[in-house]
Order: sequence, then structure tokens, then C-alpha cells
Amino acid sequence: MKRVILSLSLLVLAATVSLAQPQRRRVENLPEYPKPDLVINLWTSGAPTSNGITREEFDYGNHVTDVTKPTLSIFLPENPNGLAIISCPGGGYVDVWDKTEGFSLADWYNEMGIVYAVLKYRLPNTHKEVPLDDVQEAMRIMRSHASEYGFKYLGIQGNSAGGHLAAMTSTHYTNAVNRPDFSVLFYPVITLDPSYTHRGTLEHLLGKDAPQALIDQFSNEKCVTPDTPPAFIMHSTDDNVVPVRNSIEYYTALVKNGVRNSSMCILPTGGHGWTDRGWKGAEWEYRKTWMTSLEVWLGQLKDFLDNK
Repeated sequence: MKRVILSLSLLVLAATVSLAQPQRRRVENLPEYPKPDLVINLWTSGAPTSNGITREEFDYGNHVTDVTKPTLSIFLPENPNGLAIISCPGGGYVDVWDKTEGFSLADWYNEMGIVYAVLKYRLPNTHKEVPLDDVQEAMRIMRSHASEYGFKYLGIQGNSAGGHLAAMTSTHYTNAVNRPDFSVLFYPVITLDPSYTHRGTLEHLLGKDAPQALIDQFSNEKCVTPDTPPAFIMHSTDDNVVPVRNSIEYYTALVKNGVRNSSMCILPTGGHGWTDRGWKGAEWEYRKTWMTSLEVWLGQLKDFLDNK
């Protein structure tokens, strides 16, 4: 009888736990995203660091959560122009919106002749070194295939918290291989200063009670030097998720340090998270504005880097 009661208790407990955890389901009626030419597992022999996440990674169809298996999805153009970009989509360091902020730009970049790769990076879970480890390994992998893919210069792109990761890649590199040649930043989190950062980005990267010295170390506006690569930065004045001051401070630091060929495009409205707005479905009045500005900047970039 005791065994029966114990078995019933365990069943009730299992059911309670199951009900407490929300069911994760793929999002329906999504647009058809471009398909990569190849997908590379980042750490074939095991990553050097762990984020401590034990829950199974899950792909909702437009974003991924609980990332523990980083990959690099590569889109190859028919006529390479010598540039390549690694994209770090956003998600507050708790998700990676790889489709909306990554895959959605693949065809556009390929049409320009740009080799384009979307990084599904591991989430930090307060293990601050993990995302940067993944980006730097992705940089190494891409550069090892430069002649095969047809590019000379490799840039880093980031959106929102992915923008923090991209700016961190631009200011915390350790050698010529993992130093980007340029960066493209969409409404980026730049600082971890609590007065104007995105709180979730700060807490998921460093924890809730990070010391000031650590906050300063990972506030990218404080880490710019004359050797920081040039950036094209985009933001909206009315962004109430990541204040526009993040972009302004980074751009100001670039100019102050004499980083030539940097540019900033501030839209009057748009809020946050507009990378794929107007891509499919309803048009957005400022999509052409940022795309034209970025295309012109990328169009002259190779000549600038050749003659730097």
C-alpha cells in the first residue's frame, strides 16, 4: 500500500512540475526565411567554456532559446565583392533572434556580393566569457575560409544585445584574426551603465550585483581606442528598450579616438527591433532610408580599407 501511495505521489509531483513549465511550441505562419548554403558547428571538439544551461535548446522558428550548441549559418553570394559579415542577432542575452535579425538580411547582403554568416551564439547565463568565445571562434573559422568564400575583409554585425556582443568583439579582440575589420550595429546595447543600459542584457551577462569595475570593463564606450574598427551605427530616437544614447556614446568615442570612416544613422521613429520590418508584409517608411545609407557605406568600405 505504501508503494502505491508513493507512486501516486510521484506521479502527482511530475504532473505539477510539468504544468508549472510552459509548453514550448514553434511559432506558426512565419515567413519563409532564406536557406543557408552550409551550417558549421562551432566547437567540434568541445567548447572551452560552459554557460551552465541544462535545459534543452529550443528553436521557435524565428528565434532560439537556451542555446548551448552554437552554429554558423553561411550564405554565399554568386559574385563575392571582397567583404564578409558575421551577424550576432539580439535577444537580451536570453534568446537569439537568428531568423528575424539574421536570416532576413541574407539575400540583400548576397545581392551586394557580401559573404554573410549568422552566428547562433551560446547565451551567457552570467558566464560573461561565453558569447565572446563563440564570436572569436567564428571569426577564426571564417578567416580560415577567406580565399574559398571570396572575401578579404571580415566585419561583425549586431542587433540590440547582439550589438553589445559585436561592439565587445570590436573592443576586446586579442589578435589580428579575431579583430573585425568593421562593424555594423543595429540599435545596439553599448553600455552596461545601469542608468541607460538594457537591464536584462546587463543581468544576463554579469548578474544582478556586478561590481562597478566589471560593469566598466564591459561598457564598450569606455573601451574604444584608435585601433577600434570603424562602425556604421543605426538607432531610433524613440527607442524605449535600448536608449539611443548607447549609439551616441559609442559614435562619440569613435570620433574622439580618431576612428575614421565611422557613420551613424538616427531615425526619428521606429522604436526597437526593426531589422526585418517591411521585409515581408506591411511596408515601413524608414526601411529604405537605413538600407540605402548602409549600402552606400558598405559600397565604399573596401576602397577605404585597402587604402587605410
